[in-house]
Amino acid sequence: MAEKLKGFSMFDGVGGFVVGLNDANKALGEETFETLYTNQFEPSRKVQDAFQVGVHNFPRIKHSNTDIMQVPDTEFDEMKKNGVNIIYGGFPCQDYSVSNSLATAKGLVGKKGVLFWEIIRAVETINPKYLVLENVDRLLKSPASQRGRDFAVMLGSFNRLGYSVEWRVINAAEYGEAQRRRRTFFFVYRNDTPFAKHIDTVYETKKDNASKYDDYIYTDGLFARQFPVEHVMNKGRGYSRSLSEFNSTTDEYIKDISDNFKDKFWNTGIMRNGVYYTIDTIPKYETPVTLGEVVEKARDYFDKEYGYGAYEEYLQNYIIKDQAILDKFQYLRGPKKIKRTSAEGHEYLYSEGGMSPSDSLQLPGRTMLTSEGSVNRSTHLLEYKDTYRLITPIEAELLQDFPPEWTKYKTLEDGSTQEVSDRMRYFFMGNALVTGIIKRIGIEISKIEDEFN
Repeated sequence: MAEKLKGFSMFDGVGGFVVGLNDANKALGEETFETLYTNQFEPSRKVQDAFQVGVHNFPRIKHSNTDIMQVPDTEFDEMKKNGVNIIYGGFPCQDYSVSNSLATAKGLVGKKGVLFWEIIRAVETINPKYLVLENVDRLLKSPASQRGRDFAVMLGSFNRLGYSVEWRVINAAEYGEAQRRRRTFFFVYRNDTPFAKHIDTVYETKKDNASKYDDYIYTDGLFARQFPVEHVMNKGRGYSRSLSEFNSTTDEYIKDISDNFKDKFWNTGIMRNGVYYTIDTIPKYETPVTLGEVVEKARDYFDKEYGYGAYEEYLQNYIIKDQAILDKFQYLRGPKKIKRTSAEGHEYLYSEGGMSPSDSLQLPGRTMLTSEGSVNRSTHLLEYKDTYRLITPIEAELLQDFPPEWTKYKTLEDGSTQEVSDRMRYFFMGNALVTGIIKRIGIEISKIEDEFN
């Protein structure tokens, strides 16, 4: 290992990146990654539960509960002096969320979308070797009025600072995980790293055309090595183009991208020196963990921790006994046509297809949302004897590949410990990421460090 990668977890949530990278350390048999700092602040909440869960689980890390927009540059200076050389985080995605229609997505101008610029501010001061970032897959298409602009602005911003960006949209269940959750992952690396210089040597001598980085995307890049794809371009979708005709050092560069960029980004790609190469790739599928296996794992854990048979008593809290609630779920999950009126006053018929009355235990879980646990069409619903039940908070944690009961406790400012409500535990997991994906990214970064340093 060339050097330990000391990290800053931005928009930390309940520590999904830290969990994933710690799991990578265990798999590697060495402490490649060490998180020194986190920042977690939820502006809409008086009680900062997620931050308090982080303090409880990682008491040795320096945690910040300050609005990231109010964090002074001096704190980033401190991080740099203490050796931070990697930044990671799932920056807020509500403005790109699939819970909004694409037409109403606000993108970079949205209330939380603008927080991307805080990542850039941190990078300008810390100058990390690497970043690993995560967002919803819709980011590649945002906003509807100028598709691709937001992601292009992000790529251009990293290009201006001397970084390359590799990206992949990953459905966790297609790579062996227990949840059908599609997210965009970025691997960002400084252009003066040995890895980037290796790419210069291998690829920059090739003819500058749409296929120049094919081998990188199919076999050589971080995502290709850890999340293999078929060596074929899906439906012929792939090309390369420049983000802007302006030089990245000019003031017009980002403005030109913001004003004029409109193009498609496919699910896989790389941006180097202001030119992006993107291909629609097909994953080499791995057998996923099923929802039934998650249920059994939760039961085994509970019986081991609390005694055989304790789980049945625990499940009583999640059985739906109110017939009115069962009827509501039946209606929400069934097919329907609803008359609605548009903002312009036009009436139209909104159609919604039917769902299975309950979630299949033979398939991986569906994408969890922050509304998990409520009476909602997206809520997981399991058959239980002659009725139905919700998934438990433990099962929700396992669907995201967190340790069971990870979010059960929080540490308050006075040092006391308090249990977290089920409602908040569901909310945390709806906001979280699948830590097993981060584990694999971490393992591959460590291999890159060993190979090119």
